[in-house]
Amino acid sequence: MINSPLKIGFLASGNGSSARAIVAAIQAGDLPAEPRLLVSNNRSAPALAFAGEAGIPALTIATQADPDAADDRLAQAMADHGVELIVLSGYLRQLGPKTLSRYAGRILNIHPGPLPAFGGHGMYGRRVHEAVIAAGVAESGICIHLVDEEYDRGPAIARMRAPVEPGDTAESLEARITGLEPAFFVETLSRIASGEIVLG
Repeated sequence: MINSPLKIGFLASGNGSSARAIVAAIQAGDLPAEPRLLVSNNRSAPALAFAGEAGIPALTIATQADPDAADDRLAQAMADHGVELIVLSGYLRQLGPKTLSRYAGRILNIHPGPLPAFGGHGMYGRRVHEAVIAAGVAESGICIHLVDEEYDRGPAIARMRAPVEPGDTAESLEARITGLEPAFFVETLSRIASGEIVLG
């Protein structure tokens, strides 16, 4: 059971757009949560600078040289900072077994397209929108799902539909979906905080 206020840890490889929106909602009093830690695998990630400016503890944990050690360090760092719920905000590395086990059912990712049809290894960012356009489907969407050991295969907890408009390109669809994601993540976290969505 996750209690309110939510104690959130963030993982970001780049800008951390969702993390920024979530922290802004917390600061505005619109989301009962506490940002406890932000971790990046990329020491030059703008998300780290943002965390510093916002007064959120931040760490760089490189994953490529020794993934097992990085997994140990990540799981321990989240626990040491009292994190109860992990939010992936453009984190482009697969999580290891220790983190997945310690936070089973409490790691969230947002995916910019319908799952499972447009997910899996390598399906992130514009690649998702290119695949949606190429498939000729009438509708795309956003999916917030639990994270497990397979890319984009954890159970969905919230979905938002987004029509593919006539004349849409991957770029225009990406811009529209990207604009919708942060508020949808905040709304979903609010539903978790209120008990409307129950996680493990």
